[in-house]
Amino acid sequence: MMISKIYRKRIIPSECILLKDDIIVMQDDECIITKWDTLNPKTAFSHGCSCFFLQDGIKVSKIYRSDNTLLYWYCDIVEYSFDQEGGSMTFTDLLADVIVYPEGRTKVVDLDELAEALEKGLITKEQMISCLRSTNHLLSLIYRDKFDRLQSRLDSLGL
Repeated sequence: MMISKIYRKRIIPSECILLKDDIIVMQDDECIITKWDTLNPKTAFSHGCSCFFLQDGIKVSKIYRSDNTLLYWYCDIVEYSFDQEGGSMTFTDLLADVIVYPEGRTKVVDLDELAEALEKGLITKEQMISCLRSTNHLLSLIYRDKFDRLQSRLDSLGL
């Protein structure tokens, strides 16, 4: 399956956006790698690259400042859906995120949004379970010093 378009679906706020300017650098059965500039100008960062781990429900992004220095790794917990006919993939952001800073510090964020989404019926029980399992898998890799397994897909391409 070849993907030519990627959509980002958010639950809070509710939106679905075609990432029309993202460049697909590589894709195989395990992952899709993109590089991109921010959709809206930001002061802290300007561009990055992402690896969508299709079996794990994780999107790992390498976030850069405008001077090309690494700000941090941003990990979204996501689910994927594919439109074979249209050649597109939609990833739904399941709200829980993990930030890994260059010195190794790790921060879990947006769990309050995840709770709010469940409380308001914006996500299903199955999505919540998937989100928690994927977050646990990601944190287990980080805490066992195996995050480099996820980083290596982007690093090996010089991104």
